[in-house]
Amino acid sequence: MTNTLTPAAGSGTAAGRPLVVARDVFKSYGSAPVLQGMNLEVMPGSVVCLLGSSGSGKTTFLRCINHLERIDAGRIEVDGALVGYEDRGDHLLELSEQAAARQRSTMAMVFQQFNLFPHMTVLGNLVEAPVRVKGESRSEVTGRASEMLARVGLAGRESSYPSQLSGGQQQRVAIARALTMRPKLMLFDEPTSALDPELVGEVLDVMRDLASQGMTMIVVTHEMAFARDVADHVVIMDGGVVVEEGTPVEVFERPQHARTRAFLKHTA
Repeated sequence: MTNTLTPAAGSGTAAGRPLVVARDVFKSYGSAPVLQGMNLEVMPGSVVCLLGSSGSGKTTFLRCINHLERIDAGRIEVDGALVGYEDRGDHLLELSEQAAARQRSTMAMVFQQFNLFPHMTVLGNLVEAPVRVKGESRSEVTGRASEMLARVGLAGRESSYPSQLSGGQQQRVAIARALTMRPKLMLFDEPTSALDPELVGEVLDVMRDLASQGMTMIVVTHEMAFARDVADHVVIMDGGVVVEEGTPVEVFERPQHARTRAFLKHTA
């Protein structure tokens, strides 16, 4: 794959340095452009909410951060490391799938659909990736998995199967599964969109708790109250670029861009 190389930035997450840096990111599906020069920085311990109408590129960008989608140009770095590629002089060489999987294991993603293995117990779902991808011992991971289930309010459900749980419980298992990987970054792709309204609150409560404990999170969401209350930084996307960003007060109460005002008017 050909990727236009952007000059490397400094690496690491020393004090004051962002954990995530996206620079001039482009992505198309065939002849249809989705990301058209996306730029974003995410500081360690912050919660960034990506907002925008359907088709604005939010989910595609999220998937590019952990290399589930290959970018066409630009670069994305997490903790100072180039995502999905390595620099080779004046071009980028894509990592092997195995190397990409190892890199991806430091960034956990929670999807709209829960993506649990239906034939595995809750505990089996949590233990699988750390053992297979990171090579950790099953006994060590089992103890940590139980701790993570307790953290999301599901202590004692290790032996349950996904079909025995409500949608909200399944999504909390998905969050616990992500936490069991001990990620430095969590990506949420509309984690409440597949839930019945009465189950949304229990998942958002878990996410609020993670935010209060300093987990770095990038959240694609339509939950405006969550973005107002929990986000440190709100980003409005349109046409595959950032059209406005700032604190929740700045974006929600003093929007500067016409696209932001139109979006907020239709989501109020």
